[in-house]
Amino acid sequence: MINNIKVEICVGNVDDAIIASKYPIDRIELNSSLELGGITPSLEVLKYLKTHINTPICCMDRPRGGDFEYSNLEYQIMLNDAKLMLENGADGVVFGFLKDNHIDIDRTRTMVELIHSYGKEAIFHKAFDELEDIDGGCKELIDLKVDRILTSGKAVYPDILEGCKRINELVNKYKGQIQLLPGGGVRTHNIIDVIKTSNAMQIHMTSKKNNEGGYVQLDVKQLEDLLSLIQLVECDNN
Repeated sequence: MINNIKVEICVGNVDDAIIASKYPIDRIELNSSLELGGITPSLEVLKYLKTHINTPICCMDRPRGGDFEYSNLEYQIMLNDAKLMLENGADGVVFGFLKDNHIDIDRTRTMVELIHSYGKEAIFHKAFDELEDIDGGCKELIDLKVDRILTSGKAVYPDILEGCKRINELVNKYKGQIQLLPGGGVRTHNIIDVIKTSNAMQIHMTSKKNNEGGYVQLDVKQLEDLLSLIQLVECDNN
């Protein structure tokens, strides 16, 4: 935690996870293929990291890029992947199920119950931003006992601050019932405003650059700059 703000770093490979763990962050969101928006990471990567770093790790559970409406087979594989990750030390599972652009209640309930049976966190990812009514969706996820929502407040970069205003409304309305985690387009030029405007007291960042090899990589200099800027934030978290 920096300046009373929880920091989550999103990474797409084992090396970047190790690098990120050396900084004063609160958790890692572990993915593979950030080029596709992040999909389920290798179980071997998770197992390696759990024996080499102490930073909590929440694992993405997403079988492919694209939309968030999955076939029955994809859904079953996601449940099996979640179980394997939880059995091998994942501190949370990040997922999202939609049905006709609404939250898939039954599938979400089953996934949350599985995750909570291991005493871990259930996180609904940015599929949330596909909802027409995010206030109603937030209430549904509270009823389903989801722990945290990763969201841009329906904003598309570079208009993230408009989304942060919506996040602020949800934070004020549902404080103590669910966590709101702002993310999606956080950069050095906007991070202070993102944190202050959302008032969520936590932040999700990729701090990314495109590697010459064609994949998304952690930009260490950008990460250090972002963490330094968090020290400057003054929030009203009454």
